[in-house]
Amino acid sequence: MSDEEDTTTTATTATPEDVIVEHESGDEHVEKKEEEKDKDGDEDEEDLLQRIQSVSLSNGTLSCAFRDFEIVPKQLADRYGALTKRLDLSHNMLTCVDHLEQFTQLRELVLDNNSIETLVLPEPMLHLQTLSMNKNNIVDIDKLINTIQTFAPNLTFLSLLGNIACPNELVEKEETDYQRYRYLVLHSLPKLKFLDSRKVSAEECETAAQQGQFMRAVVLKEEDLEQQLQQQVPTPSQYTPLPNTTDADLQQHKGSVGRCKYVYYGKHSEGNRFIRNNDL
Repeated sequence: MSDEEDTTTTATTATPEDVIVEHESGDEHVEKKEEEKDKDGDEDEEDLLQRIQSVSLSNGTLSCAFRDFEIVPKQLADRYGALTKRLDLSHNMLTCVDHLEQFTQLRELVLDNNSIETLVLPEPMLHLQTLSMNKNNIVDIDKLINTIQTFAPNLTFLSLLGNIACPNELVEKEETDYQRYRYLVLHSLPKLKFLDSRKVSAEECETAAQQGQFMRAVVLKEEDLEQQLQQQVPTPSQYTPLPNTTDADLQQHKGSVGRCKYVYYGKHSEGNRFIRNNDL
């Protein structure tokens, strides 16, 4: 009996050395995870550096399209900021435009096909003349106009096609909204010579100066629209085409029911001259 008890005790009891080994193995596991994270971070930095090194400046033009940039790399701004006159950042994954303040000589900025919701420029860009932001996520046109007025006052070309803030001129129901949008933008930015895909005409400038401030289109959010529809539940109509009668009135009606026979002889019909007597 004592031998069995000794055997059981030996099988279930862990030595301090085993506990130390388990702790050491746990620490090694954590260290491995940290090493893997550091390795992934190093690989991301190396990949970013390779993408930056693949960019080159040519005649004042810096093309960074299709580079999968999520932000404007600071290394890129430090290296080429003071020399770049035209910057192409289209077809990336940008949500902001940080570090653009280092591009002090920038005259043309292309931000097409990104995910920018709000344009935030940290410092005025007095040399900027062209801004293209087609196919982004811009919703608030007033906020964008205020930013351009403050930070890019010398802008002459602006394109916002493909944004929610810009109505689609190719859709018939939005054609009028698009013209109103043009008047609103031209009223706030009178220096523009091109807006989207069309040149600004003298007539547009005149109309925008007089009426542009009243051309703001009101866009309802889906939540507000649903709330209004719920509040406008139609009440059942009390109108009926039937006369207001009671059971007593039905017993005293003055209507009549009968049958009549109408015979058409066709004496004055032009078509009867082609019908013979045998056909009748």
